Amino acid sequence: MNIFGNDLTRLDLERRTGDLSAVAGIRSVVLDDGVERGVRAIDIRTAAGLELEVLVDRAFDLGSARFRGVPFGWRSGNGFRHPGLHEHSDEGGLSWLRALDGLLVSGGLDHTLFGGEVEATKYAYPPKQSVTHGLHGRLTAIPARLLEAREVPGATPEASPVLRVVGEVIQATSFGEHLRLTRTIELDFDGREIRLHDVVDNLGFEPTPHMFLYHLNFGWPIVDEGTEFVAPIASHLWVSDSVAEQGVSYRHLPAPIQGFVEQVTEHELVVGPDGRHRVALLRGDGAAGVELSWDAAGMPHFFEWQNLRSGQYAVGLEPSTHHVQGDGAARDDGSMIWLEHGDSREYHTTIRVLEGQAETDAVRTAIRAISGQPE
Repeated sequence: MNIFGNDLTRLDLERRTGDLSAVAGIRSVVLDDGVERGVRAIDIRTAAGLELEVLVDRAFDLGSARFRGVPFGWRSGNGFRHPGLHEHSDEGGLSWLRALDGLLVSGGLDHTLFGGEVEATKYAYPPKQSVTHGLHGRLTAIPARLLEAREVPGATPEASPVLRVVGEVIQATSFGEHLRLTRTIELDFDGREIRLHDVVDNLGFEPTPHMFLYHLNFGWPIVDEGTEFVAPIASHLWVSDSVAEQGVSYRHLPAPIQGFVEQVTEHELVVGPDGRHRVALLRGDGAAGVELSWDAAGMPHFFEWQNLRSGQYAVGLEPSTHHVQGDGAARDDGSMIWLEHGDSREYHTTIRVLEGQAETDAVRTAIRAISGQPE
């Protein structure tokens, strides 16, 4: 293991400290002020300087994220609101925006993207012929059950130990969906990457729609004037009206803009030879960046969300099971995922922090080897 520049085995490290948590580890906490009061969280620290907050009571999503004290996960100003404050149907279904904060806010499990009313006759409950969804579904405001939080051995005796947390989120209602998300989050003891493994399965006995989206949010100083979004893009499948109205590049980021209207682009990505999609945000000076990769089979679609207004200033990278047109379109064109009892879907995603010109250049070169991208 590389521990503060020293090549040490676990035994070497144990000789030097009576508690390995002095170097890296997992700690359970409860947030205790303001809108966050009562939210359970887990802080994970690696010896490389990666710090991650897992929000147990917010669907096991990811809150603050830093590398060597420098943030790379976005903070919106909303805070990590207690789920008891969430009102799913408030504000015309847009109340999800009050929960939008942190590195990862997941959408799902039976609906993502903009809300609306869809049929629900498969649940065979006469008073419930339809169901109404808000933006990105109900998942965000469901507390998880913590199943595991511990250090586990690496794959080989020489490999770094792994810091692992596992949580389970149940989205259920009588006469409706009964879906389970089991999320495993792993960081190597001396690592700089976050690995997510999600399994969604249907515990119910009716065919149930499944939609899933990762709203991965990055902020300053990764997002800054001159930062480049690098991706192997075949085409732009959909763009919001604001793209033509404002003309801000999807690829090269400006400084914060007063009154900026969010821009959304659905990019058609080229799959790498390993079967994964791969994109990156690279600072203009090459000093830092983040690389995001995921199994393309699980989430074949991808959106770039630009929220470049003053006081918000973020870029969202959004792998998705479905196109941006959402729930109704997926039902109409046959692309909706229907899970029967016992059916499951798996998702594998990696977030890697990049440091220095050599690493950012290498990632740009690797992505360019898959495909170029339009200006």
